[in-house]
Amino acid sequence: MRRVIHLISSVVFWICASSAYAQSDALPSWNDGGTKQSIVDFVARVTAQGSADFVPVEQRIAVFDNDGTLWCEQPIYFQFAFAFDRIKAMAAQHPEWKTTQPYKAILDGDMKAFAASGEKGLLQIVTAAHSGMTTDEFSKAVIEWTTTARHPRFNRPYTQLVYQPMLELLAYLRANGFKTFIVSGGGIEFMRPWVEKIYGIPPEQVVGSSGTVALQMDAGGKPSLLKTPKIEFVDDGPGKPVGINRFIGRRPIFAFGNSDGDLQMLQWTAAGGGARFMGLVRHTDAEREYAYDRQSKIGKLDKALDEATAKGWKVVDMKKDWKTIFP
Repeated sequence: MRRVIHLISSVVFWICASSAYAQSDALPSWNDGGTKQSIVDFVARVTAQGSADFVPVEQRIAVFDNDGTLWCEQPIYFQFAFAFDRIKAMAAQHPEWKTTQPYKAILDGDMKAFAASGEKGLLQIVTAAHSGMTTDEFSKAVIEWTTTARHPRFNRPYTQLVYQPMLELLAYLRANGFKTFIVSGGGIEFMRPWVEKIYGIPPEQVVGSSGTVALQMDAGGKPSLLKTPKIEFVDDGPGKPVGINRFIGRRPIFAFGNSDGDLQMLQWTAAGGGARFMGLVRHTDAEREYAYDRQSKIGKLDKALDEATAKGWKVVDMKKDWKTIFP
């Protein structure tokens, strides 16, 4: 009899707990609908003991692009905005920049002249802004910039232009035993100083593009790492599966991106066995954020959108699926 009572109590507890969980909403900024439900259903399937799709905790790897997936990326990638501001801040130490392109264009605010310099000019600016200093000095510069710089349209710090629904998704996945990683084409040294505070993702769980660093000793024997101009690894497009393999060592079961630069990461995730979730954020809200996809020079979503449609990957319609955009 005691065993029966215990069994009944356990069943009642399970029903009550399940009901309470159903009534709570771990994704309150997501509108109810197929996209939100697909996320909840996937998490339930891979975390339920005895489920045919159950995935052990150590294999619950979720990867997210950053630009355009976790935070805004218009009108230019935010790291480029940081680089432009760094050039202005460093100009006093480089008087030759006043008459040398593409630096002169940045200092004069002449974006037309800067655009004429093409990718070569952009690389020069980014290289100058990201090298020739120690990693500690660079990290300090990034933190100062994220504290003081403001977005030209929203007049808010760039780190406040993260997507509230994605913050909730990150927390929801972690609450269900997932380990969340950023896998971004952005610079790893640019992201690491602030991502833990903003996303709850520690710096060691950030995979990004990187330049080489070199150990140096000062006169007193104190070591530091100097950022050099040489590019070491580009974590974009086909580089993303390579970065995942190199730095994470496990194939993800959950992946979110927003552009063609994320296509190979989603393909790599989909190619694994068992339950898989592949998602894309589609920017459809010009009023609250921006609307762009196939023709955009920033965050172009074309081939990845076609493949998502063909293979049944989930496409988040920002305007329809999200109640709010920014925190």
